[in-house]
Amino acid sequence: MSRRPVNPSRRIGDGGSIPFVGAVQSKARSSPLLSLGLVLVGAILLVFYTFSGSGGRSTKEAVIKLEGGVSCTFEVQRAIPILKKAYGDSMRKVLHVGPETCSVVSKLLKEVDTEAWGVEPYDLEDADASCKSLVNKGIVRAADIKFPLPYRPKSFSLVIASDALDYLSPKYLNRTLPELARVSADGVVIFTGYPSQHKAKVAEPSKFGRPAKLRSSSWWIRYFVQTSLEENEVASKKFEQASLKRSYTPTCQVFHLKSYH
Repeated sequence: MSRRPVNPSRRIGDGGSIPFVGAVQSKARSSPLLSLGLVLVGAILLVFYTFSGSGGRSTKEAVIKLEGGVSCTFEVQRAIPILKKAYGDSMRKVLHVGPETCSVVSKLLKEVDTEAWGVEPYDLEDADASCKSLVNKGIVRAADIKFPLPYRPKSFSLVIASDALDYLSPKYLNRTLPELARVSADGVVIFTGYPSQHKAKVAEPSKFGRPAKLRSSSWWIRYFVQTSLEENEVASKKFEQASLKRSYTPTCQVFHLKSYH
């Protein structure tokens, strides 16, 4: 999906009817264009390496970032060091729920003393080899999050959700959010987009049956109160302090909730 860089060699060969003289004259005139082309190619390769290299990020995510969309699943990966500061030992056993969960789980598994699992709300037919390996090991599974999660109560110390709840109507949120709280022991962290942002299209909206609906923080707070979900004030404060120390500014809204006890 990336734009094809201009091929400098085609312009160099357009110089004149005598091959050698034309090439020399063209080279003299086109050296700035050649330099520009090399810089452009280098920049594209650098961006591709950054987004598709280590850390489990997929090519799809690179395209999302380049197109100017907001991926809260990508934001989770950026926030892992901050989350570890805020939650400490509660990051020992993490469940991530959301699209591109394989990329998040892969990165979490590289952290010291951290186990991770993932639930992918979409199908996994187009998953790469690394993701399919996680599926075969039972670490990642596809599941419809509008229905009860296939885990026992308090199976995980922390549950992180991103880019999934935005697609659910309040009717299904009433089922899904309590499930996230049920399977967590120490808390739930929700990454969701701001209403003013363009939502990155990680998957077709039709897979959720509706387009993403980005809600304000006041809407979410009212909803949490209505569903008896309490803010985890201690974790929220630690997250804020760690963010300040690392000069980290999240591009998504981040909510810290307590688990059901």
